[in-house]
Amino acid sequence: MTRFNSKYTSILLHLFIWSLLFILPHLFIDDRNIRPGSFPGSFYTITNLYNVGLFYLNAFVLYPLFFNKRRWWLFIPAIALVLIGSYHLKLLITKLWYPEVILDEWANRILFFPTVPFLIVSTVYRLVVDKIAYDKKQKEIVAEQLSIKLKFLRSQISPHFIFNVLTNLVSLARKKSELLEPLLIKLADLMRYMLYESDERKVTLFKEVEYLKSYIELQTLRFGDDVIINADLHLPEKELERNIEPMLLVPFVENAFKHGMGIDEPFIEIHLAGENGKLEFDVKNKFSENRLESKDPARGIGLENVRSRLMLLYPGKHKLIILKENNIFHIHLTLELK
Repeated sequence: MTRFNSKYTSILLHLFIWSLLFILPHLFIDDRNIRPGSFPGSFYTITNLYNVGLFYLNAFVLYPLFFNKRRWWLFIPAIALVLIGSYHLKLLITKLWYPEVILDEWANRILFFPTVPFLIVSTVYRLVVDKIAYDKKQKEIVAEQLSIKLKFLRSQISPHFIFNVLTNLVSLARKKSELLEPLLIKLADLMRYMLYESDERKVTLFKEVEYLKSYIELQTLRFGDDVIINADLHLPEKELERNIEPMLLVPFVENAFKHGMGIDEPFIEIHLAGENGKLEFDVKNKFSENRLESKDPARGIGLENVRSRLMLLYPGKHKLIILKENNIFHIHLTLELK
């Protein structure tokens, strides 16, 4: 629809400009009181029609055909031939239809030079149109590249998350833990969101928060009293209606559980606040430097992934601060939502 409107506007603009061109001679020339030997108004109407035709001939035939790297040098002689041919055609029209016109120096200038600005403007017009088309194409290419990269980043999130959870479930299965069944049910709920919601470009903040709550509940079932979890995810109802990139917040929480367990007195704090579209997200966890260094090579996928997605989707509209002090890992995300 936007493309149609743009094309329609362009056609109307052309019609408006050409209408002015055809009206102007009749505003200044009165055929009833025309000076003997001069060109009448009808001559300018005919030649303007001819010049408009040359405008589009140059814009859509000569320029595309010759104004390129291989044949650019042919463009100048082609334009010269058009000017010479145009002059002789107008001269023929004058002799046949307007024999009363005196073909003096001034008349010959009128026959020759008005074609020049039409060809110049036509060339400039085509240059501008091609530049706009090129810029649009480049933006489409960049947008497509970003879309492909974003899809790749999204595709990383699900396997990364499932791998971590399944590893935990295997451990519980070996222990024949009673927590295995409720954890599997909770995992099914999470995977339902991942399969049916995460492919959407945007989801409501309500859905993202509910997913986050389910993830925290899953981890709470798994670890029980082994970790102190303080989570405050309450937001005003108006804020929950805003849109957000799916699975954007959970990697920070996942990272906290991944690196914050298996140490002395672990704790995880999660705080979410929002007002007027400005989202504040804090996650803190205790960690061990020695344990962090011994992690597997894929340990940075989650945070690097979400950092890349933030740069792609919220340029200039987010601020991510990551701090490591006194064995406390703290992330603070500020995000502007619509």
